[in-house]
Amino acid sequence: MMFSFGTRMVFTGLLLLLSLAASAQKYRTAAGLRVGRDNFGVTVQQKIFERTTLEGIGLIGTREVSATLLAEQHFGLLGKSLNYYLGGGAHIGTQKDNGGFGGFDAIAGVEYKIAFVPVVLSLDIKPSVEISSDDWFRFPAALSVRYILIKDKKEGFLNGVFGDGDDRDDRRRQREREQKKRDRNKDDSPRRGLFDF
Repeated sequence: MMFSFGTRMVFTGLLLLLSLAASAQKYRTAAGLRVGRDNFGVTVQQKIFERTTLEGIGLIGTREVSATLLAEQHFGLLGKSLNYYLGGGAHIGTQKDNGGFGGFDAIAGVEYKIAFVPVVLSLDIKPSVEISSDDWFRFPAALSVRYILIKDKKEGFLNGVFGDGDDRDDRRRQREREQKKRDRNKDDSPRRGLFDF
């Protein structure tokens, strides 16, 4: 099976990155455009846990339309701006020649959050096993450009539900708890009376 030079480069780069792991991405919700060799469409990512997102992809090709849902695990490389992610899911669609089809997908990619701009760029490969299609296996690569709709806020009442704060927030909260404890201890000390020396 022949793969393009770009696809081989992405795959090789991803294998090298697998040995590195850190924290996750810097956003909760992002949406944008996805462009591949034979198709284009929309992509929406929603963070559901600290390192996990759900991604929905709608694609239009020359002879087909499809929708994909993926669960992805994110791992930081250089802080939270550069991540790699791995995941899997399934898709359904319709082809002009053969009608309906479906299949199972894997995904491996790299994403970069541009500094000072609410935009995320990602490059990925999404191999799929097809059911009811002429192509039983596909190995497409694509570029996605997403706009961050909701940033990842570390403060708030949902912070404990959807993820932990970063180390700086944890240290700051620990210092605040210790200061409150010291303040309470001062208040609990017996008060001196008028005739106490």
